[in-house]
Formats: sequence, structure tokens, C-alpha cells
Amino acid sequence: MLLSSLVSAADDIADAVRVQDTVLSRGELIASAASVSSDLGGARRVAVLASPSVSTVLAVTGCLLAGIPVVPVPADVGAAEREHIVTDSGAQAWLGERPDDLAGLPHVPVRRGGEGSSSFTEPAGSQDDTALIIYTSGTTGPPKGVLLSRRALAADLDALAEAWQWAADDVLVHGLPLYHVHGLVLGLLGSLRVGNRFVHTGKPTPAAYAAAGGSMYFGVPTVWSRVVADTAAAEALRPARLLVSGSAALPVPVFDRIVGLTGHAPIERYGSTESLITVSTRVDGERRPGWVGLPLRGVRTRLVDEDGESVQHDGATIGRLMVQSPTLFDGYLGRPDATADAFDADGWYRTGDVAVIDADGMHRIVGRESVDLIKTGGFRVGAGEIETALLGHPGVAEVAVVGLPDEDLGQRIVAFVVASPDGGARPEELIDYVAQQLSVHKRPREVRIVDALPRNAMGKVLKKALLT
Repeated sequence: MLLSSLVSAADDIADAVRVQDTVLSRGELIASAASVSSDLGGARRVAVLASPSVSTVLAVTGCLLAGIPVVPVPADVGAAEREHIVTDSGAQAWLGERPDDLAGLPHVPVRRGGEGSSSFTEPAGSQDDTALIIYTSGTTGPPKGVLLSRRALAADLDALAEAWQWAADDVLVHGLPLYHVHGLVLGLLGSLRVGNRFVHTGKPTPAAYAAAGGSMYFGVPTVWSRVVADTAAAEALRPARLLVSGSAALPVPVFDRIVGLTGHAPIERYGSTESLITVSTRVDGERRPGWVGLPLRGVRTRLVDEDGESVQHDGATIGRLMVQSPTLFDGYLGRPDATADAFDADGWYRTGDVAVIDADGMHRIVGRESVDLIKTGGFRVGAGEIETALLGHPGVAEVAVVGLPDEDLGQRIVAFVVASPDGGARPEELIDYVAQQLSVHKRPREVRIVDALPRNAMGKVLKKALLT
């Protein structure tokens, strides 16, 4: 069963889930699941407006316990994209919080279950049944629905529990969106499977994290950057057991600052909507700044060149990252061609990312092949290496490096820099700084000072917006 700890535990935890100031007991979750099952009996799939709310928690939990696939819809998504998700997914109703635009679907509110212990048996359907249909960001066209099975979710959560020594006595805290893998699958569903208490802070502010009293904290790099900028909030996390960063690369200066203020070297991990989490540093292993660790249990990875040949695991040679794993998705909904393109002839998933692997199997993600691998003057350069170097300059607060078309070089390296509050540096100074830190051919040919970098809801820089 996917949520085995929730339905099999003997005790009824009074505060199994807390969302801001609202608390749900384990009994309420199970009773609400029974209500969902009754209200939506026979539904093929339903849409849930995935705001950070108790309604979202009850709707998602109830559907998964009732065996009804869930389509999480971002609460802040535009009308056109919302209509596409609802239409493309074939959702038959909105469950839980009512959206402003129903997009032609009926709305079914969640009936909150009563207090006290309740029993509910998860349906005996196949573990290969679809549990979630999560839509991609749509950077290469309309968002695609990623089919995630109950089996894949369970395999990933169990592998992470092993790597992180995640247990029922933990208290997991985060304030991330509940429509992505990070906040929804790892945060909420992971807690319900492991059996630990789950706290959602509404927003991932430093003050909220400091006040939560958790043993595990999840955050994206933007969250951790803000936490370490608040010394008192960061130091309040010292009693925690584990700090986890994901969804984008954690800048090395932020990693070092976390260690200095909290006493914890953060866990970094790597994955995607299609593969879930496949690589992570471990509680009992090395946590190297800028590296995301080793393959999880059951996961195999390989690096290949443009011809599909394996590349060296020497910690320096960049290759396309391929994955085989029990956590992989079952395809894109209604997109057989896109599904076929995502895999090679031997069943390896093409992640679209480029990486390096060292002799010990540690992985470093260079970034997306489309925007983070820069081919300049005959060299293959990773944007992340240049970004890390620039972040070491006191005049740089944030940076994104891309390759722009160049008639002579093929691509020229361009750095978009947000200056530090204490004052930035001249572009020429930053170019020279990189040339001194790295090989000369890795220096930016141009530095553009900007007020802010474009980001999505998870804090990822939208580099394609910088290519125009």
C-alpha cells in the first residue's frame, strides 16, 4: 500500500499534519478519506487546486487512499494553462478547494472527518495503477501530464527513507508548493508513508522555519539563501537532524553558510517529475558541496556522449545523464511519441541533464543540456561551474550563466548578475575574476547587471527567458 503507515498504525496521532495553524489527526485523515471515497465513487480521476491548505491535504490523501488518481493543479496557474491541464487530464471534478474558474467541471468539497480513530482499507487495486498525474512546466510546449504509479512513489519514498534514515519519530517541516514532487510527494506523501508528523508553514519564511521545531527541513536554494541571510533563524535550526535542499543547484557559498550557522551539512539530491528522486547524498556518507551524491537503492545511472557511447567517470568529463530506476514514470498522458522519445532502445530514461560522475560514483549535475551545457570555441563548458566561481565574488548576490549565439565561438558565455546589497563589481572585474579562478576559456565574454533573475514557483531560474 502507498500510504501504509497512515492506515496501519495502531495509534491516532493528534497532530499528524499541521498546515499553518490548522491541525489534523491521523483519524481525521482516514475518516476524510472514507468520505472522499463515498463522494467520488467510480471517478476516473479528479483535479485538486493544490494550495497550501488543509483542503488540499485531505483531498489528495483521500483520493490516494480511495484509489482515485489525482491531478494537482497549481493554485497560481494562468487560466489558459489551467484549462489545458483540466482538459488534457480528463479530470471529472474539482475536489477540495473551489477554484475561481471551474473550467466546466463540477466542484466537490471535502467533508472533514470527525475526531478520533477511524479505520480505512486502501483499495486492493494494482500498485501499477496511476496515483498522480503531475504536469510539467511546459518549457518546450504545452505542459505534459506525467503518469506516476503507486509503485514508483512507494519505491522512491522507501529508498529516500533508507538514505536519510527517515523515521516515524521525525517531524518534517517545509513551506513548498503542494503540486510538485518536492513538496507534495516527498513532503506530504513521504510523511504519510513513513508515519512521521508533517508541518507545512504556508510560506517558507526563515521565521516560520525557525519556529517550527522540526527534525527535518525541506527547502529549495532560494529558501536556504533567505534562511542563512537571517542569522537568528538559521541558528534556530541547530537542533534539527537533517536539512535537505533540492529542485535546483544549491550554490556552494550557501552550502558553506548553512554549515557555519546551523552545524549541518545539507543533504542534496537530484531528480525530476518523470524519474522522481534518483540520486542523493546520504546521512552516513559524504556531503560534498556542489555534488548530489550516489544513486538510490535500485537506481542505475550512466553518462553518454553525443553518439551514445559511455564517457569516463573521472569527475570532470561531461556526459548526458541516463537513468534506469523503479521510480520512473509510466509515460506522458496521451503522448506516445513524447514517451518514446524519452527513452533509448534499451529502456534508459533520457533525463535531458548533463553531469559528471567521479570514480567513487558521486554525481555532479552540470545542468540542462539545452541551456547549461555551453559549446564555446570548441570547448564544452558547464554553466554551473562559472556560476559557482562568480558567487565567490563579494559583489555578486545571484547569477545565471547562459550561452548566446556567436558567429565566431558558436556560443559566447554571458553572465546575468544581481549585485550584492553592499555594492556590485564592474563587469570587466567579474570577467577577470573568473579567468583567474577557472580556465581562461571559461570566462564570460559579457556580464550583464540585472535587478533580478526570472524564477518559477520552486525558485529555479528560468534560463530560457534569458536567451531571448
